[in-house]
Amino acid sequence: MDMSRRTVLSTAAAAGLTAAAAGTARASASPSSSRGRKPVKELFGRLADGTKVHRWSLENGTTRLKVLDYGGIVQSLEIPDRHGRYTNVSLGFDNVADYVAGSPYFGATIGRYGNRIAKGRFTLDGRTYQLSVNDGENTLHGGANGFDKRVWDVEPFTRGADVGLHMYYTSVDGEEGFPGTLKVQVTYTLNRHGEWRVDYLATTDRATVVNLTNHTYFNLAGEGSGSVYDHELTLAASRYTPTDAGLIPTGELARVAGTPFDFRRAKTIGRDLREGHPQQVTAKGYDHNWVLDKGITREPEHVATLRDPSSGRFLKIATDQPGLQFYSGNFLDGTLVGTSGRTYRQGDALALETQHFPDSPNRPSFPSTVLRPGQTYRTTTIHSFGAGR
Repeated sequence: MDMSRRTVLSTAAAAGLTAAAAGTARASASPSSSRGRKPVKELFGRLADGTKVHRWSLENGTTRLKVLDYGGIVQSLEIPDRHGRYTNVSLGFDNVADYVAGSPYFGATIGRYGNRIAKGRFTLDGRTYQLSVNDGENTLHGGANGFDKRVWDVEPFTRGADVGLHMYYTSVDGEEGFPGTLKVQVTYTLNRHGEWRVDYLATTDRATVVNLTNHTYFNLAGEGSGSVYDHELTLAASRYTPTDAGLIPTGELARVAGTPFDFRRAKTIGRDLREGHPQQVTAKGYDHNWVLDKGITREPEHVATLRDPSSGRFLKIATDQPGLQFYSGNFLDGTLVGTSGRTYRQGDALALETQHFPDSPNRPSFPSTVLRPGQTYRTTTIHSFGAGR
């Protein structure tokens, strides 16, 4: 492992992740608490140049997580239903080649900039930067070779009842066109309460833009089980950001009231999906940023709940970020075969990506994504799983 990656983030980690983890450990501690199981490492495959790709298996409480060092990818996420039966609820592949050849970001860590930047271009401190374009004329999820296509250094840990992985990557100055050398740490933590916590840290030696997220595709009925249109979703958001034909925000913060984008009260994803709203026609469904009512917060707050009535499984998401991208799996087209051996079709899963807003570098009215030397990018998202009747 490149120890310099850890050193540059050690101060930030001590102030952020360590304190947060200590709080989790205190909340988890009880006379019956036991140490989390040590993560297990195995060879998953090799890249074309011979680079090894490993898979790490984590288990704690009621959650089983398998993570690749390629892209920080969540390859499998198993949770029990109301009867205690475990099922993988995330989309993915069973081999490296499929992830390299054509994955739509299944389970991946996304960076430097999650979501879209218009025309792959932005101006910062008077200088214009041209990025790698990989989504028509735009940059999507960091460019053609974003963080999802990089091999990360991984350090496993157990801490009291918690178990997890520290993942490190250094994005050099100019990578995919972004300025500055960005040193990144992403930490996955499982605790015995069925929570999967994701902590992001980053520092830079030059002004840049940063927007990190995770792109797990969820189907709480089980991977390969069919459509998620009967899942019930709640979003704590009164506004969203409409887009143009290229799925770039127009700059408007539109009210959800009276539109298919109103998820303030739980409703099935499929209920208003085919209403013919112009924004749904453009995106082939839902693929938009919701403006969270809470705004940016110092600590994660609950913003979304997803429930599957057939299994009883539910997912609750808390974040400190101002936005959340809800993507209803619109571009799954039947050409990909997943871990179950079944073909993935439109609507077979959804993504709930916590984030700053798309194209923020070109929208001064949006919350800033600029990171400067001496500052630390820090954000946390918590996924809480359970099952009810």
